[in-house]
Amino acid sequence: MKNITNSLIKAIQYEEIKLHEGKDEERPFFHISAPVGWLNDPNGFSVFRGEYHLFYQYHPYATEWGPMHWGHMKTRDFIKWTRLPVALAPDQTYDKDGCFSGSAIEFDNKHILAYTSVTDDVTDDGVHRIRQTQSLAIGDGLTYTKLPENPVITGEILGESCSKEDFRDPKLFFQDGFFYMLTANRSVDSSGQLLLFQSKDLVSWSNLGAIEQPERKLGKMWECPDLFKLGEQTVLLASIQEMEAEGLEFHSGNNTLYFFGDFKENKFRRKKTGVLDYGLDFYAAQTIRALDGRRIMIAWMQSWDTRLLPEHLKWNGMMTLPRELSLNGGRLCQKPVHEIENYWGKEVHYQNQYIEKLQQYPEIQGRSFDLTVTILGGSYRYIEIRLAKKENKYLSILYLPELNILRIDRKFTALIRDYVTERCIDLEPVENKVTLRILMDRYSVEVFANHGEKVMTMLYHMDSEAKDIEFYSQGGCLVDINYHSIVL
Repeated sequence: MKNITNSLIKAIQYEEIKLHEGKDEERPFFHISAPVGWLNDPNGFSVFRGEYHLFYQYHPYATEWGPMHWGHMKTRDFIKWTRLPVALAPDQTYDKDGCFSGSAIEFDNKHILAYTSVTDDVTDDGVHRIRQTQSLAIGDGLTYTKLPENPVITGEILGESCSKEDFRDPKLFFQDGFFYMLTANRSVDSSGQLLLFQSKDLVSWSNLGAIEQPERKLGKMWECPDLFKLGEQTVLLASIQEMEAEGLEFHSGNNTLYFFGDFKENKFRRKKTGVLDYGLDFYAAQTIRALDGRRIMIAWMQSWDTRLLPEHLKWNGMMTLPRELSLNGGRLCQKPVHEIENYWGKEVHYQNQYIEKLQQYPEIQGRSFDLTVTILGGSYRYIEIRLAKKENKYLSILYLPELNILRIDRKFTALIRDYVTERCIDLEPVENKVTLRILMDRYSVEVFANHGEKVMTMLYHMDSEAKDIEFYSQGGCLVDINYHSIVL
């Protein structure tokens, strides 16, 4: 490998050694997980030479956040991924304290990575002086060389109202003969803003100003921006810190939102705001335009405030299943990539099942499956789907028809810490039906309600023997059940 530093060699070799010591049977079946150590934000989700590449924030040396590297994987179908060597390590003076999140594009048969380079120095009076700048690396899909001109964007070209410390997550794109970088920034009043930069050669950049300066009620820092066209709609994504709860729409803490609007003259004008995922474990979403034209999204499947995975594991961190985005009735809808259907195993179908009190189906069980439950109606007060059940422990998905509320709850799993356990959403029937498509994979569940109108993602912990699935209704409820095991 060319242009490889000792820090990068150390990370690659350490990963290889630890992988041989790990237990693959404790990993999720069809979701990306950290090879070893810690994983968070997806980075550089991109198409390169006919394959899909995903990088990610990575600290191989511990199962907690640390000096950020870029891990690397690729795939042809979004389900089976090939692990590649670590792509970036914090090995230069300008990125010695971390290669933070960023993006990637294919240009002129080269793979261009844009990332946030971080330094954290202590002044003589003991104060941390953090500086976040934007840097580039160019490679061939396997090895990457950092530009000698790095960092290509520094705080020197930021305005007076811009933080030099919270300045990160470059979204790189090429349009009409220019490269652009959309970055997250905190303004001096502690609210978030998104800044746009332009370059002809990737080295010299000009500041085009803020495309979006949201009101402070939408959090204090907008991270991981993404901007794209979906049909005729312009969509902006942002992961937003320190939000306050608002009904069942926004929850306290970190949210990931989408915005419909107009992007003209380097300004984004919002027309509609929506939530990407209403669950407990979803952040830092990135999208790509797939080779067949689909818009595909992936995100980190965890919250900064919780750690749900078993502490004995040598890895920590997973990604969501990639999702296809579409528009329906003025909403951004999501569904699992259709490639998951190529890995369907056993199929079980039950039509017009009358659930009254407790019902089990011996053929419907497991921890790796794609289950669709269509609630057709009845005189029920609620219906509950209990997953990963063993004795009195289970994960609960419950629908209350009188309130039109769907609740997902992990309080009765093997949770022993004082974490948030449940979340609820408003969910009205569509054509007198409520449809719940549930993807479970060992430690996670993703619920796509009413054909992806709303989605809820949650981590949980139960031992591998917890495989039963129960249906419980108070009052009679009529349902259709379609179950597919997942086999890779």
